[in-house]
Amino acid sequence: MLKNPLYIIYIDGASSGNPGPAGIGVVIYEGTKKIDFISKSIGRATNNIAEYKSLIAGLFYAKKNGFKNIRVYSDSELIIKQIQGEYLVRNMDLKKLHKEAKELVKEFTGFEILHIKSRENKEANKLAQGGIER
Repeated sequence: MLKNPLYIIYIDGASSGNPGPAGIGVVIYEGTKKIDFISKSIGRATNNIAEYKSLIAGLFYAKKNGFKNIRVYSDSELIIKQIQGEYLVRNMDLKKLHKEAKELVKEFTGFEILHIKSRENKEANKLAQGGIER
């Protein structure tokens, strides 16, 4: 057993209306074994806010469960580039969420966030869509 195993977290946010009813989806793996998921409504939000809230939910889950080494996959290029510092965060609502996410990232000894195509993120997307209250 590895001292600090790698946990894989797929995240997605969805909004119907942008802004509109929104939900988040998070799928957590230890290696190749799915160990948990999150699907919930976050009320009314833009798609980008939902994406950030899914990231924060995944990071908080990892912190709460004592994970030290995580890799996050998202299909939101904006969120990834902002977390990596390649894009500036100009939107005031996103600035608060970005700061919260960056603070959580400090909790991990190993962290990376990578872009995947939407078709590779179907499970998190389905959970995010399921979180939207209609």
